[in-house]
Amino acid sequence: MPSPAKPAERRALPEGTVPVGLALLVAGIATFAFFRIGKWALGGNDEFKPIVSMWFATFAIAPGLFLPLEQELGRALSHRRALGQGGRPVLRRVAWTGAIIAVVTLVVVLGLSPLITSEYFDGDWWMLAALVTALVAYFPPHIARGVCAGEGRFRSYAFVISADGVVRIVVCVAMALVGIKAAGAYGFAVALAPLVPVSLVWWRGSLRTEPGPDATWGETSQNLGWLLGGTLCAGALLNAGPVTANLLQDHEPDGLVAQFGYAVLLARIPLFLFQAVQAALLPRLSRLAAKGEWQEFRSGLKLLFSMIAAIGVVGTAGAFVLGPPVIQLVYDAPDIGGRTLAMLALSSAIYMGCIATAQAVIALHGHLLVALGWMAGVATFAVTVWLSSDLLFRRIEIGLVLSSTVSLVVFATALRAKLAAGVQPTTDSVLDALTEVPLES
Repeated sequence: MPSPAKPAERRALPEGTVPVGLALLVAGIATFAFFRIGKWALGGNDEFKPIVSMWFATFAIAPGLFLPLEQELGRALSHRRALGQGGRPVLRRVAWTGAIIAVVTLVVVLGLSPLITSEYFDGDWWMLAALVTALVAYFPPHIARGVCAGEGRFRSYAFVISADGVVRIVVCVAMALVGIKAAGAYGFAVALAPLVPVSLVWWRGSLRTEPGPDATWGETSQNLGWLLGGTLCAGALLNAGPVTANLLQDHEPDGLVAQFGYAVLLARIPLFLFQAVQAALLPRLSRLAAKGEWQEFRSGLKLLFSMIAAIGVVGTAGAFVLGPPVIQLVYDAPDIGGRTLAMLALSSAIYMGCIATAQAVIALHGHLLVALGWMAGVATFAVTVWLSSDLLFRRIEIGLVLSSTVSLVVFATALRAKLAAGVQPTTDSVLDALTEVPLES
């Protein structure tokens, strides 16, 4: 007679799934609310456009720089925790690596500051200062999340994710009530908000680590290079639409570019919801693969991609029909049509498939292949925007759809090859996969 399952084995969801999923949902809602409240606080689309530009630039760069550190730190700490070893040397080494990356980024951005300010921020040096601040300020939250994930403190991990957006809204409303109208002030609210939840979890002792054996570079950088390249390209692709619109705008008014940013956010609604619930799916698939239950694994993948396809069809059709009145109601954006919203929704659905497939490939030790897939997507976007059309939004829309499609094809091919080879996941690779490409905005 088989022995009864242990409580841990009977759990329907892996550790941390519920709080992290809820935190991602809160973060997504907070993002939509911030754009609505910020536009109201500054008085219109034209006035809010610098914040839109700074927002998407921040989240195109910062997660790509620091998410790999979070992944490697979480993996190394989790491994040491399983061995009963303290992780403080690991934290110290990863923190130094992050500090070096932050300094190099700061030097590069400051060196290019005249060009960035004139071409991207229309000469607004305050917005450049806010961007620089944000690129540095998002380093501590990723380190904090890495500690919380590696030490199994998922409630604190979730708090760092969700409280960031809530702080932004509170500060934004407070500044609006006292009559502050300078865009730079709201830019710094975006930049500094993540430091508040980090300070709170540090004060509560959630970032505490124990002394342990010295850490080697190999322990903290097994896949750092490929993770860094992959996440930089993934973040760039996710935020490429508004950033490119801002860079290439010619005679288009600032308000129209801001409206395009709102459209991108609305098109991401299914993506936010998927990100909030899919954390429960990958561990289950990984357990099936680890047990060699390949038929169930493939059935699970087929179900997952069927769900994504259904969301894509419904989301694209809904964006075309209902998108214009919704964006007009929520953001007062009358110049965004159904075609633009439908194309953005379609690209988001394909990107959703990219995330799911890339996570499965990483769980099967395909870090290099995932990095190459995201790089191929970025290259496709650049070429498509260059050659496809003379219309600003049309060329971006086509670029987003084609680039995500190319990345998805690369990931699907890699997944097929990994499954055919019988590759099995490990705890480390699953942890990397779980934190792959979380939506920061």
